[in-house]
Amino acid sequence: MKIPLATSRVLTYLWSVALTAFMLFGAELTLAQDAPVTDEAAVALEAAQEEADAAPAEEAAAEAEEEPTLDSGDTAWMLTATVLVLFMTIPGLALFYGGMVRSKNILSTLMQCFAITGLMTVLWTVYGYSLAFDTTGMEAGVLNFKSFVGGFDRFMLSGLTIDSLSGTIPEALFITFQMTFAIITPALIVGAFAERMKFSALLVFMALWFTVCYAPMVHMVWSGDGALMWDWGVLDFAGGTVVHINAGIAGLVAALVIGKRQGYGQTIMAPHNLTLSMIGAAMLWVGWFGFNAGSAVAADTSAGMAMLVTQICTGTAALAWMFGEWISHGKPSLLGIISGAVAGLVAITPAAGTVGPAGALVIGILAGAICFIASTKVKRALGYDDSLDVFGVHAVGGIVGAILTGVFAFPSLGGVWEPTEGATIASQVWVQIKSVLFTIVYTGVLSYVLLKIVDVIIGLRVTPEQEEEGLDLALHDERGYNL
Repeated sequence: MKIPLATSRVLTYLWSVALTAFMLFGAELTLAQDAPVTDEAAVALEAAQEEADAAPAEEAAAEAEEEPTLDSGDTAWMLTATVLVLFMTIPGLALFYGGMVRSKNILSTLMQCFAITGLMTVLWTVYGYSLAFDTTGMEAGVLNFKSFVGGFDRFMLSGLTIDSLSGTIPEALFITFQMTFAIITPALIVGAFAERMKFSALLVFMALWFTVCYAPMVHMVWSGDGALMWDWGVLDFAGGTVVHINAGIAGLVAALVIGKRQGYGQTIMAPHNLTLSMIGAAMLWVGWFGFNAGSAVAADTSAGMAMLVTQICTGTAALAWMFGEWISHGKPSLLGIISGAVAGLVAITPAAGTVGPAGALVIGILAGAICFIASTKVKRALGYDDSLDVFGVHAVGGIVGAILTGVFAFPSLGGVWEPTEGATIASQVWVQIKSVLFTIVYTGVLSYVLLKIVDVIIGLRVTPEQEEEGLDLALHDERGYNL
């Protein structure tokens, strides 16, 4: 049969398309059929090799993340906090104490605070930091000699370089921050025996006390796993035991060993310049934000909460003391309200990193009221001459704060602490009480021994004539006021 021309052309066209398609795809189909079958074992081996090659890189990245790196924000805050804590001693504490003594002893009080600042700076540099923070030979849960005091591996700050870090800040900055704590703690003791101790005896006693009482206490509480009270699980954020109970007990022992001032109880020994004392107390209040919030060693949420509860507790305690005095004596006084503020600052110190606002309020009320009673009624009843109420404010306030930390740190009572497994309020309060009792016994006994040694060697007390004349002229040949 004859096919029409048009139809023939169409068939020819379709045949050409089919032939072209076969030429394009047919070769690929043939090659695919001829390709060898993939070895699944080989693929698995190759994947395992790739994972093995990637593992070291991942480990290196993880190690890099774990290595401490400098944080400029944390460093800036800690530079500020360090300056604030130094500001607490000179001029804060010096003026607070200086205004409360009699005018003939103001310069001697200022001199003692300033000299202690220099002395502790040197001792901390030479061996204090090493005794406090050398952790060689320490192991969590193991009780040995290194649980009580560090060694001398960091003598003269050995190993410190410009690149050394402590967490996210330069180690040099951490050393300086802790140095300011070492400065103010012995300076607090000065108020207990104000107006009657030899300057030479003061320097020798403070050097010994720093070595035997302060540096070991820092080590036992803050140096980490293997330290005595650290392993107990004590909560002491900024120094309830280390600073305030430590200094307050030493002050009481010193006041008892040295004896009362001439005329104590018969002669009026009122503060000569409460204006200076108020200025000093205000400086302490401001500087204490560095003391407490700085103990977070970071510009973080913990520092922010520590700052808030410090303010709340201080204001509350100031009012509690003021109202207690108002009810008891009929009138509120400036000396009372500034003493209450310091009592609040002391009490919140161990709790600053763990309690919330409600806990700070309660601690402030109790600290203000209890420290007022201790500094007035109890002191008069027992008859000891704690010149500027170092025991009544610092030891008692520190004890109140340390014990109540174990209560209000728990989230159920508004705290921000994360309790360890099995921890209860009762168990934590017992840990806190143990730390308080240990500090009282340790510091009390050793302070007594040191005072007796100094008394035998050079004598502790000025002569009756020097005390009558005033220590400014008798010991320093200067007057606080030339009017």
